[in-house]
Amino acid sequence: MFKAFLIKYGEIGIKGKNRYLFEDALIKQIKYALKDAAAFDVTKQQGRIYVHMLGSYDYDEVVAALTRVFGIVAICPVVICDDPSWDNLTKVVGDYIDEAYEDKHFTFKVDSRRADKRYPKKSMEINADIGEYLLERFPEMSVDVHKPDVMLNIEVREKTYIYSKSIKGPGGMPVGTNGKAMLLLSGGIDSPVAGYMIAKRGVTIDATYFHAPPYTSERAKQKVVDLARIVARYAGPIRLNIINFTDIQLAIYEKCPHDELTIIMRRYMMRIAEQIAREDGALGLITGESIGQVASQTLQSLAATNAVCTMPVFRPVIGFDKNDIVEISEQIGAFETSIQPYEDCCTIFVAKHPVTKPNIRVIERSEHHLADIIDGMMEEAVRDREVILCESDI
Repeated sequence: MFKAFLIKYGEIGIKGKNRYLFEDALIKQIKYALKDAAAFDVTKQQGRIYVHMLGSYDYDEVVAALTRVFGIVAICPVVICDDPSWDNLTKVVGDYIDEAYEDKHFTFKVDSRRADKRYPKKSMEINADIGEYLLERFPEMSVDVHKPDVMLNIEVREKTYIYSKSIKGPGGMPVGTNGKAMLLLSGGIDSPVAGYMIAKRGVTIDATYFHAPPYTSERAKQKVVDLARIVARYAGPIRLNIINFTDIQLAIYEKCPHDELTIIMRRYMMRIAEQIAREDGALGLITGESIGQVASQTLQSLAATNAVCTMPVFRPVIGFDKNDIVEISEQIGAFETSIQPYEDCCTIFVAKHPVTKPNIRVIERSEHHLADIIDGMMEEAVRDREVILCESDI
């Protein structure tokens, strides 16, 4: 029945003279999301974006793909009336209502837009005449112009578009409209959610994962690759940089106070991630840190971590409770993967009693014990990193 989908956007509509740039970015993301789902064509007409389906397609698959495209606030399945004659239009509208709504006991309102001014009837005439036709054909229906159960939309353009249902989209901004950032991705719950949330604001995402073989298994690494692919459902392809962090962790473990291990390791992770981010043209770092969740996420610990960065660090879940983060993780389909029992490198070298209020000067003195070896180790880790292009897994 539905030959097309009307794509509605939100914030893009207030972008003024630059709106076309955001519309074009949205169209690009729509094409990427649907590339394996069906044959289609995307058109832009007077502030409207339409996805025209070419031939048969799987409705549920197409809708699911579109609901993962940031920038879309609503997806409206559309019936197209190719013949604009009045008798044909009324029949198409009536047949649409008959097929779309098994139970006709509802109130409705007709809202038409005559973009093609050559059409002989004005919008108010279309509203009244279509409403009268539907009441005659379906007497169990009734009109309510204030709070109707069904809003029947009719848009008269080169063709006439008819729709009454709206499927909620994810909102946000199209990916690629707000620069690039580097996500520090672990195998936990928080960092995939952080990446998703920043991508929702139009930011392209790359990622860095710190792997510590043999203390972490290949299953742990694969888990992170799987998480990157889940985030890529929404963010588009993600370049995942896998850093062998074992030698650096062992050096920190051997030369630094054990209660400072977590903070010092975190500081070197940020240094390495920032270096890769600069090479990749990213403008900031993203982490899944939430205040007070663990010892390394107290305000003092976050300040000590930030001290080694010159790039801005974005922490979108900083004020979230764990339940809030879990809810989003489940919503985006990452939770079941995140809770798989494969340890990442952060959990192996954890002190029994980690410092929760680190003094930056004390931490810096401890890091001096690494001065003669750490630069070379970091250079080697960056140089020998593995890079995997992670695309959507569905």
